[in-house]
Amino acid sequence: MIDPHSSPWEAWLNKWFVPLLLPAILVNISGVFIRIIEPDGALYAMIARTMAETGDLINLRVEGKDWLDKPHFPFWAAAISFRILGISSFAYKLPALLFWAAGGWYTYRMAKDIYGKATAQLSVLIYVSAAHLVISNNDVRAEPYLTGMVIGAVYHFYKVSRSKSGLHLVAGSLLAACAIMTKGPFVLVTIGGGFILDWIIGKEWRQFRNVRWWIALLLIGLFITPELYCLYRQFDLHPEKRIFGRTGVSGIRFFFWDSQFGRFFNTGPIKGNGDLFFYFHTLLWAFLPWSLLLYAAVFRKIRDLGHRTITGDRIALGAAALSFAMFSLSRFQLPHYINILFPFFSILTAGWLYRIHRRITIRGVGITQGIITFLLPVLLLFLCWLYRFPGWPLVMIVILGLAILPFRLFRGNVLVSAVGRSYWMALLTFILINCCLYPAILGYQAGMAAGDYLRHQLPACGTIYMPEKAPDNYSIEFYSPCAVQRLPRDSFPAVLDRGPAVFFITKAYSDTLSRMGYRVERLRQFPNFHVSQLTGEFLDHRTRGTSVEWFELARVDIR
Repeated sequence: MIDPHSSPWEAWLNKWFVPLLLPAILVNISGVFIRIIEPDGALYAMIARTMAETGDLINLRVEGKDWLDKPHFPFWAAAISFRILGISSFAYKLPALLFWAAGGWYTYRMAKDIYGKATAQLSVLIYVSAAHLVISNNDVRAEPYLTGMVIGAVYHFYKVSRSKSGLHLVAGSLLAACAIMTKGPFVLVTIGGGFILDWIIGKEWRQFRNVRWWIALLLIGLFITPELYCLYRQFDLHPEKRIFGRTGVSGIRFFFWDSQFGRFFNTGPIKGNGDLFFYFHTLLWAFLPWSLLLYAAVFRKIRDLGHRTITGDRIALGAAALSFAMFSLSRFQLPHYINILFPFFSILTAGWLYRIHRRITIRGVGITQGIITFLLPVLLLFLCWLYRFPGWPLVMIVILGLAILPFRLFRGNVLVSAVGRSYWMALLTFILINCCLYPAILGYQAGMAAGDYLRHQLPACGTIYMPEKAPDNYSIEFYSPCAVQRLPRDSFPAVLDRGPAVFFITKAYSDTLSRMGYRVERLRQFPNFHVSQLTGEFLDHRTRGTSVEWFELARVDIR
């Protein structure tokens, strides 16, 4: 543990750590009360809902068909939450939030063991205010689970390397296994990469032969057997099932190879088109307001690697840098993949900030964060004017008032004031996003709006039908009180022979049915936009109407 002889941080953190941490926790919690976002969040919620309602924890199914893409753990967690709390957005997101919170706690413990209490507190403040972690607590997929599991496993294995504790060995192995059952075996690169880098630099070759690490691998293999059993039961026992357009698909092979290595080498059934610099520019917004400080911290850590770093420092750097390189080289890339590295990014950034003493570096941090502190409220004001939220003039006045306040609260030392103001502006940004932006744009999820309409206006509607090749609208399946079934067009007559049926279709498809001779009674129209991929045209209130597609609930009958 390093404890510098002087630092401006102790007094500031003693005063501000809790007052700053509590509102950040509330901002992250607020995402749990926002409705589920299409498409992935709604898809995963629907899979977990099916598990909860059928009691089948082995088979992953979508629209009654076998689904092979992600491992089981997040669906198990959400399904258990549904069984306890009922079917709701809150119940779906709560387990993920708890793992995110565990990630914050492990970030604190890891940083405290490496650097000390003050740096640990600063690491947590960075962690709870990093942009994409806040977003992921709203748009819940697998990443909040992974974030807590990966840093937790690394922390416990770090304790094993220091104290040889059997309890930490079991805990680290269990968390690593849960991470594998959430995303696949590639997470072991993040969990083990830092240790391997530390052993190589420290020339601790005996660690590669140390029996405790081989016991950890055996425990991980034991703990992932529930996942392997489920995959074997659903897929390997049934080679006749048609998955990814072919038969004879092994779920276990997909888990160990195609889902991870197959994506990395672009040889699996799910392909991508990677860009070597994708994550370099993704971090510029995903780790705001700390992204530029992170680049500076990592550059300094790499420069000092081998002669001025300590064991825990090298472990955090190795976990972050090796995984970042792996993600960048992968041919399949999505922004949220790097969320699992944010605890390590937070620790590295805090460790660097805490040890800044040169005036030129302090001045550079002040200027950099000052620009961010200025730009964030300007962008918020512009967004309010562009989108025109309900009561937007009042919202703009509130933003102006809150944007001025940190300049009165955080004075004195340039370094700590710059960090305090950046943190404040980040929270202000996330409050606007969670309290204004998401509630407004989610009104443009047609499936969710249609589900709400059915629940309030047609609760006994029977089955809702959709064309088989219609755009993904899993939210109607999650929020509707009625069963939703997709049909090929040639099955329409057989359904309508039994009487009128309610369809959820695009307006263009509704017009097509009318031209085909069907009687179409439009019950309600809903605007639709892919809100997880916002565009300037949609955000602009003047052009929004031209960017949306219209869906309808329509009662269809044979004339």
